[in-house]
Amino acid sequence: MDEQQKSSQLLIPGSIILAGVLIAGAVIYSGKLGAPTAEKSGGTAALTEAGNTPVAGDLSDDDPSLGNPDAPVTIVEFSDFECPFCGRFFHTVLPEIKEKYVKTGKARFIYRDFPLSTIHTMAEKAAEAGECADEQGKFWPYHDVIFERQQQLSVANLKAWAVELGLNASQFNNCLDSGKYSDEIEKDIRDGESAGVRGTPGTFVNGRMISGAVPFEQFAAIIEEELKK
Repeated sequence: MDEQQKSSQLLIPGSIILAGVLIAGAVIYSGKLGAPTAEKSGGTAALTEAGNTPVAGDLSDDDPSLGNPDAPVTIVEFSDFECPFCGRFFHTVLPEIKEKYVKTGKARFIYRDFPLSTIHTMAEKAAEAGECADEQGKFWPYHDVIFERQQQLSVANLKAWAVELGLNASQFNNCLDSGKYSDEIEKDIRDGESAGVRGTPGTFVNGRMISGAVPFEQFAAIIEEELKK
């Protein structure tokens, strides 16, 4: 066997090994590119398949709500007070839903907690604060203040905002410091996960899930379909 043939045979195993390394690396890399949560995707995810198929039953629970309890459409948002895309939903989508559907009696809007505590350090405490404000009948004003001042979240500010809104400070502070509503929040999380929520905001229109802070027009299309049923 001449030297050229020997060199060719030696190159073949090396090429196979190199190809194997490249393929393995591609598999590992692609394995790290799992589907992002609505939080990480910037809330721009399109309507999931669930947007066309009912995926959840009654998710209303006893959480804070706006609108007619007997409205033909029930909208349930699983949200995180620290999530920037929940903030986007609050600023750009919720006002139109309230104006066009809640105030007209066509829809009821329900807020449920889904704090992403692993990435948002104040999300759990903010959720508890919302529950403590609800205890005094001031959930929605408090909800609005949190989202309007989302970049200023701290325990001290959560307490200061309660005073600003006229809540009983002693009652609120005791409620917040004790973690009184941590079990209630955990129930919301479990219900959301069972319904398919993996990121925030996760919103259901009569059980049809919309992932992310998608434009109002996409919400309206689903709501209008439900109103025709």
